[in-house]
Amino acid sequence: MTNVAVIYYSSTGNVHRLAQTAADAAEKAGAEVRLRKVAELAPESAIAQNESWAAHAAATRNVPEAALEDLEWADALLFGTPTRFGLPAAQLKQFLDTTGGIWYEGKLVDKVVSSFTSTASDHGGQESTLLALNNTFYHWGAIIVPPGFADPVQFEPANGNPYGTSSISGNQPDNVDPHNLAAIEFQARRTVAVASALKRGFASA
Repeated sequence: MTNVAVIYYSSTGNVHRLAQTAADAAEKAGAEVRLRKVAELAPESAIAQNESWAAHAAATRNVPEAALEDLEWADALLFGTPTRFGLPAAQLKQFLDTTGGIWYEGKLVDKVVSSFTSTASDHGGQESTLLALNNTFYHWGAIIVPPGFADPVQFEPANGNPYGTSSISGNQPDNVDPHNLAAIEFQARRTVAVASALKRGFASA
């Protein structure tokens, strides 16, 4: 069985919705799945000032936090993040910055990796955020699996980002277009399929 970890950061729920959909799709594709959020870095006072942020934090209190062991366990990794000025959120970046030890030990080599994002507006830095995440994966020696245009769903309205599923929230909590949900389902299935094929190939080499 292929092990898949879906690791994400979400403040008001849009990336969480994509992450949960990805986890469900990976499980349906036959993978064993862990859904993990990264640790929150913002102070409680800041979260409390935003009703949607506070509500989402409370609603996802029971989602386990990501640990390095999840990366070691996984054959495939799906990372989700909102965009912050065209870059991944600091919360996810901070988690990635803790991987130096297992990177040095070669434990991230040949991991199959894919990523997705959400922005408040059109042209809000979706592609640059995913490309920035890829810089980390290159250093790991991971195998990046983008959705490309490998399925008709990528040509549906609101989709079309070959780097990774990208949604536009319009600053509304838990506001993900159904076409985006279909896109992340495809992306998760594709990631599982590639990881499973590689796992079989390595086992028989």
